Amino acid sequence: MRGRTDSQELPKPMIELIPAIDIIDGRCVRLSQGDYATQKVYGDPVDMAMQFEDLGFRRLHVVDLDGAKNHHVVNVQTLRRITQKTQLLVDFGGGVKTEDDLQRAFDAGASLVTVGSIAVTVPDLYLEWLDHYGADHLILGADVRNGHISINGWKEDSEVLLTDFLIHYMKAGNRNVLCTDISRDGMLQGPAIELYRQVMQAHPSCHLIASGGVSSLGDIEALEQAGIPAVVFGKAIYEGRIDMNELSRKYLC
Repeated sequence: MRGRTDSQELPKPMIELIPAIDIIDGRCVRLSQGDYATQKVYGDPVDMAMQFEDLGFRRLHVVDLDGAKNHHVVNVQTLRRITQKTQLLVDFGGGVKTEDDLQRAFDAGASLVTVGSIAVTVPDLYLEWLDHYGADHLILGADVRNGHISINGWKEDSEVLLTDFLIHYMKAGNRNVLCTDISRDGMLQGPAIELYRQVMQAHPSCHLIASGGVSSLGDIEALEQAGIPAVVFGKAIYEGRIDMNELSRKYLC
């Protein structure tokens, strides 16, 4: 077998692009900094998911904002309709507080489930789920405000520091982390690249999904150059800030 010469380099893996659909009352919406009073409606979540699939996306991030607000999964039927109508790999979060919530999400077709608040408030339960369902099927939700983890739909700030939170669960075998800088979410002011770079430096094996602030294709390119494995974004698409033809040519073809 001929070996690779010093002048040859393996192609750099491209960043994984994950469009987001947030759901309130069965409708696709976007908020600013998690404030429910700022919601803007963009249509039917199932139609939107089908459009994303037609554009060439392979994965989708679905958030049950009603669930996050009411502390239990609410929009499970909308999730089921999305997974029945598309072949997208769907990760789902929002209101997952019990194993029944978790199982309902999987039964409705979610491939992965994001868990945040429970990992803060009942860490032993999250570790049980991690052991039972496996690290490939759970995403640790790390929603950050001023260096601390926020919980319950971002309405409460915990005493838990992001650094301690990640160290604890990465040592326990957690692999997937969705990290959202709340101050940037929905603001279209650019992602917290330095924060994500620091996370990757501390945890090189982490499959980090950056979230919050993406406003342009340039922001995605900057995250890719920083070595961030994946990014969730939504408002920049809905507001026409990203040229989808250019995005498709570079990342989706």
